[in-house]
Amino acid sequence: MEKKNRLILALDVTDRENALRIANEVSDYVDSIKVGYPLVLGEGLGIVKELVEIAPVIADFKVADIPNTDRLICEHVFNAGAAGIITHGFTGRDSLDSCVKVANDFGTDVYVVTEMSHPGGVEFFRPVAEDIAKMAVEAGASGVVAPATRPERVKDIRKIIGEELSIISPGVGAQGGSAADVIRAGADWVIVGRSIYNSDSPAKVAKKICDEMNC
Repeated sequence: MEKKNRLILALDVTDRENALRIANEVSDYVDSIKVGYPLVLGEGLGIVKELVEIAPVIADFKVADIPNTDRLICEHVFNAGAAGIITHGFTGRDSLDSCVKVANDFGTDVYVVTEMSHPGGVEFFRPVAEDIAKMAVEAGASGVVAPATRPERVKDIRKIIGEELSIISPGVGAQGGSAADVIRAGADWVIVGRSIYNSDSPAKVAKKICDEMNC
């Protein structure tokens, strides 16, 4: 993923028309669009094929299953045109290896969740987050997911992964994270959803976030 604006749109709307409208409005300000279950369950995986005409797509399915099931999920996602997929790491190295192998075959990216951005994300992830980050490096993942709501954790994860992997960081805006703070902490991209797609002017909000990160 090319680093231009350092902003990823989390497009968690549930209907095609709204999704395409918002994606087009913010296309000048985002480096990628992250789609998850809300949109894909509402409109089907074909929505990915439409969105990739606007910007690269990361499928946020937080893949967490046995290796063969992970392989099948990744193949469907990448065949639909997605440039990347988000997976969990707690299912173990063999499951992660399966995702990375498929991504390598397609020339795409795998991002591994180290710690989630909501308050409950510290309950079970905190004790294993750093081990998951190390595993992501060893497995040859493209990057990790670390919380913008806790910039200090982004700093910790960056120390572990070095400059080999990218950090994409959710939690800016509605969850209280600061785009500028988490970029300074070591994130490569911030992920923003509700603050943009619930706005009366998504492009204006997206531009403001980009300006904040460039200060």
